[in-house]
Amino acid sequence: MAVGEAGPGSVRRGPQPKRLEEAMRVRLGRECVYVPSCRFGLYVALRHWCPPGGRVLMSPVNDDVIFFVVLAAGLRPVQAPLNPLDASIDLDAVPEETWRSVSAVLTTNLYGNPDPAPRLRQKCDALGIPLFEDAAHAIGSRVGDRPVGAWGEASAFSLSKHVGAKAGGMLSLADPGLREAVEKTCAGLLVPRRAGSELAYAVRPFAEAAVRGLRLRRAAWAAIRLLGLADREEIRMPLRPDELARAEPRAPGLEAHHSWVRVDMHDYRQEPGALRLRRIGHKLDRLDDVLDACRAGTELLLSTPWAKPRDAYGTQPLFRVPLFVADRDAAIAALAQRGIVVGYLYDPPLDDYAGAEFTDPSPAPEAARWFARHALPVDPLRARTVVEVLERSGARPVEAPGELPGSRPTPGGLG
Repeated sequence: MAVGEAGPGSVRRGPQPKRLEEAMRVRLGRECVYVPSCRFGLYVALRHWCPPGGRVLMSPVNDDVIFFVVLAAGLRPVQAPLNPLDASIDLDAVPEETWRSVSAVLTTNLYGNPDPAPRLRQKCDALGIPLFEDAAHAIGSRVGDRPVGAWGEASAFSLSKHVGAKAGGMLSLADPGLREAVEKTCAGLLVPRRAGSELAYAVRPFAEAAVRGLRLRRAAWAAIRLLGLADREEIRMPLRPDELARAEPRAPGLEAHHSWVRVDMHDYRQEPGALRLRRIGHKLDRLDDVLDACRAGTELLLSTPWAKPRDAYGTQPLFRVPLFVADRDAAIAALAQRGIVVGYLYDPPLDDYAGAEFTDPSPAPEAARWFARHALPVDPLRARTVVEVLERSGARPVEAPGELPGSRPTPGGLG
């Protein structure tokens, strides 16, 4: 497990992390360890189960940060073919030679819609390889007879998404006997908390409320860019291939890939302070109300002409609902005029973004390209306003690519 990275010191666990861990343990029915971010938890899991040089099957429609987490763990990303309607891994389209070559599978559960975890679990068991679940978007979703996050050897959750705490994560473990070892590895990878970072976290909600109240969004973003705090200008961060090639021999280890892994969350591996933990706890206490509201908004959005078949998404409390419009840029602009920012876009797919030097491309890339190009991920908590804006703007639905392989939805992720 992350040999040479875990410090020799004892693991200190205060009462607040334990309370958060117990709340998630009740939800998932498995052991949970608090981590400062989902990406940090995934790195710990990959380092524990996968020897350097292994190959990880993953989705090309995914956050580029997760791609760099895989590289930082000393592993080779292998891009999977996808179902174009929900961007879940299409097991049947993965070539047998690819299955025989990979040493792990990493799900995405994009926007909260589950990957086919029951079938992936069976496949991984047959191959004798671990299944990891990236559940950052899926804290309230279910697949088969279990919650998302209760199928893999390890699962990583974000407490920044549905919980809305803008910090924190959880690493769940199928084997409770691994808890102490995982805690020790986590402790050895954390960096000390900084007073300035904790202060910024403390005042951020008030600053954001002021920006909303004064309608200063554009001015705020301009200030962020002027101060050099904006990590990306486009959907994907700059790849910097020459630097990335030089970093590769230094993996596994976070230091060589830190400048990529830190993007959008500079404190991803920082030891949490008491105020941060208390705020996360308060937010987590209200999670069920948020999930109920997300389900209601999801139901409304799935009833619109821009949605794809409902059985592709079911009644999950989606973090974002992908609508499919012919002119996504125009729809984004119309929503921006009402103060609705569209985020969590993953275009182009990772194999097109990184190229064959850094990843194995998907054998059937068109479905991922279509999804990445046309999906408009909408916050279900703003569902009514979004529907109103799209209707007034005359946004047209885009037809599903019936000729693409894997174009039939996978209800509930069961295949």
